[in-house]
Amino acid sequence: MSEKKENLYYLNKYRDKEVSVDEAIREFIKPADRIFIDSGCAEPIDLTKKLIELSPDLPDVEILHFLSLSDLDYYEPAGGIEDLFRHNAFFIGKSLRKYIREGQADYTPMLLSEIPKIFKTGQMHVDAALIQVSPPDKYGFCSFGINVDIVKPIAEAAKKVIAEINPNMPRTLGDSFIHMDDIDGFIQSNHDIIEFSYGEPDDAARQIAKYVASLIEDESTIQMGIGQIPNAVTQELMDKKDLGVHSEVFSDGIVDLVEAGVVTCRKKTIHKDKIICSFVMGSRRLYDFVDDNPMVEFHPCDYCNDPYIISQNKKQVAINAALSVDLTGQVNSDSIGYRFYSGIGGQVDFVRGAARSINGKPIMVLKSTATIYEDGEEKVVSRIVPYLQPGSGVVVTRGDVHYVVTEWGIAYLYGKSVRERV
Repeated sequence: MSEKKENLYYLNKYRDKEVSVDEAIREFIKPADRIFIDSGCAEPIDLTKKLIELSPDLPDVEILHFLSLSDLDYYEPAGGIEDLFRHNAFFIGKSLRKYIREGQADYTPMLLSEIPKIFKTGQMHVDAALIQVSPPDKYGFCSFGINVDIVKPIAEAAKKVIAEINPNMPRTLGDSFIHMDDIDGFIQSNHDIIEFSYGEPDDAARQIAKYVASLIEDESTIQMGIGQIPNAVTQELMDKKDLGVHSEVFSDGIVDLVEAGVVTCRKKTIHKDKIICSFVMGSRRLYDFVDDNPMVEFHPCDYCNDPYIISQNKKQVAINAALSVDLTGQVNSDSIGYRFYSGIGGQVDFVRGAARSINGKPIMVLKSTATIYEDGEEKVVSRIVPYLQPGSGVVVTRGDVHYVVTEWGIAYLYGKSVRERV
């Protein structure tokens, strides 16, 4: 039996679960429900569009996100203000910042590795999970595709699971599957998967990337957080040998390194020969690379981001971006003063995992200055400060910080007194 026929067999077997997109929302979602929407580039667009359309019929609905990249306008009410969804994000995307600042949405700061726990234990319930998956295989398993992170644990804990089955979603391997038996209703769609780009790095980002690359030894295992600078580092690693990858997220730069023979994962001490990740964000080229690729394993973030698991990689290098750093080594990564800007994500998980690793290196990266607009004027301000701006959250403590890298060079703070750091 061909793979296509096998897929059709399982879709036909579960035909009683297929619903229209209108039925998917009206039948499974009720007023005052808490809904989780598959995040990042895996957002189920058709389900989300219908949810927006029907928002006047769904008062007091709370929507949970990990990271929303959506350009859909579901932060604004379809009717009056009473139709506004209440959004709650574990990591703040660009489209949500304004609403959190205005008090119309919430931010829940948590280590990425620990988010699944609150759903598994029932501390936070989910009435319905809206997910996007690949078509079922011959055994009836659908893949969560490019996003496993907190999606799989939440789908396992949710009262109802509504799936958007899309043949454009890659079938990724690892702990990344859900069976058709565990899906309460599904629709079929055929839209393109959201693509994402960090943009071309500027001169400062390139210089930082060069400094970071000088710290990465052959046979290291690397992690890169979300941001332009961490991803610029991949362009500076072409002369390295036998690198591995254990990272909650990666993008197109890793594909370049695999194709160049730089990333082989042959020297990893755990999951040898495998790239370990929790989600990916990038171009269609990246999605085609992870599709049915036995070199890449996706795992939920309570495994991928577990500092104990991370630390078992020798020479684990963690590269993460900061918003500001004070002279004592406190790292702010989720807010600009009192304004929440991004989130904790997996930064602390990997800083601590890399610190425990044999010859591991936790590295914080940031440009030394930022341009702000104040009273209609453009100003350049330092991001290396005597003390953090009031309201700024300390994500990486002064006791956890090791390397801080700007375009001006590398500062190694670990084990140094406050006087030496200053």
